[in-house]
Amino acid sequence: MQNLSSDLQQRALGIKLLILDVDGVLTDGRIFIRDNGEEIKSFHTLDGHGLKMLQAGGVQTAIITGRDAPSVGIRVKQLGINYYFKGIHDKRAAYAQLCEQAGVEEHECAFVGDDVVDLPVMVRCGLAVAVPEAHWFTLQYAHYVTRRSGGAGAVREVCDLIMQAQGTLEPALKEYVR
Repeated sequence: MQNLSSDLQQRALGIKLLILDVDGVLTDGRIFIRDNGEEIKSFHTLDGHGLKMLQAGGVQTAIITGRDAPSVGIRVKQLGINYYFKGIHDKRAAYAQLCEQAGVEEHECAFVGDDVVDLPVMVRCGLAVAVPEAHWFTLQYAHYVTRRSGGAGAVREVCDLIMQAQGTLEPALKEYVR
């Protein structure tokens, strides 16, 4: 478990909705395109299980992404992600709509991003997170920068952080060794 600063602890304690970007966060940011135009993305199982554990602890999950890849829609269904906004060019407007649909205030949201297109949400939410490979300008607005890379466990790290702050991580983990 991490040693959380008091500011980070307070921010994570009130999170009711975790919002994710996809490319560079749930994936390593690379996009493979087959000759037939099909996009292929790689997702990390640690992230998927972390999202399941976070949801079981009562935190809603969402994706706001600028792209519309069928593989992401499949992964959203597999993980039971509550809200999925795809092909979004104005993340600020989608974020406002999402908060209303989810019944949460901005300070109750965490967002994980990696590029400047994520800043309209990052500067408004209660816990702004960036992956280490994020654009330098984006990193300046993050309350927390993950140790793990996008597509390599960064989302799991954020799930664990939120669960630790909310006191749900240790009980959830202990269930696996009962």
